[in-house]
Amino acid sequence: MTCRALRRAGLVLGLLSGPLVFIGTPSLQRPGRLTRKAVRLPGLCVFDLDACLWDKEMYEMEAIPKPEDAVRGDLLGRGDGVRGVMSGTEKISLHKGALKALQNHADGAYPGMRIAVASSADTPFAERVGRKALSMLEVLPGLTVWQMLLQDWQGEDVNQIGRQPPLSPNKAQTHFPRLKAATGVPYDEMLFFDDCLWGDHCGMVSEFCKEASGKGVVAVRTPDGLQERHWDHGLRKFAQR
Repeated sequence: MTCRALRRAGLVLGLLSGPLVFIGTPSLQRPGRLTRKAVRLPGLCVFDLDACLWDKEMYEMEAIPKPEDAVRGDLLGRGDGVRGVMSGTEKISLHKGALKALQNHADGAYPGMRIAVASSADTPFAERVGRKALSMLEVLPGLTVWQMLLQDWQGEDVNQIGRQPPLSPNKAQTHFPRLKAATGVPYDEMLFFDDCLWGDHCGMVSEFCKEASGKGVVAVRTPDGLQERHWDHGLRKFAQR
């Protein structure tokens, strides 16, 4: 690369704000090599729980899980850990894409990005089931989802779970304003994943949670649960915006 090309590359990178990550996809032209593209990362990634981060709806569960309800299994080749949690006869499990995204985050693959959850769990009982599942399901052996959520905020619980006051069924009106206040992250630095099976949470949050610039939360629907393609699409959508 010539000196002029190097200076130009440096100028382009200098114009980008926020941390960068390299997304790799297999190259059809050169097998075994990766085509990489640098993208800007969100400051905060927010996950819905039911039918998005995991595969069940908490209002349908039968019981609050107990320690003996943990189901161990393979954590995508990263070792043996709690892969599922039983609630009566139902097993709650993280979707593969969600688990992979959380593992990458635990590995430090997304510098500067932090995570939180926003769930409109129907009842106080459903909220208790969800919080217990978060405290049991593991991302890596010995590291639970709940521990990760707290680590990002120095032990503070910034997560918005439920719909009891001061929360409501409308995430745009309650969950996200409270997340912004608790984290200090502006809306235009947030990326949000939601299944949207029971309402257009993505559309409402994107429309009403905006900064003065007109830019707001970037949202991605996951109607069949958070899969790896949704995660990659979300990172690219945020960077392109």
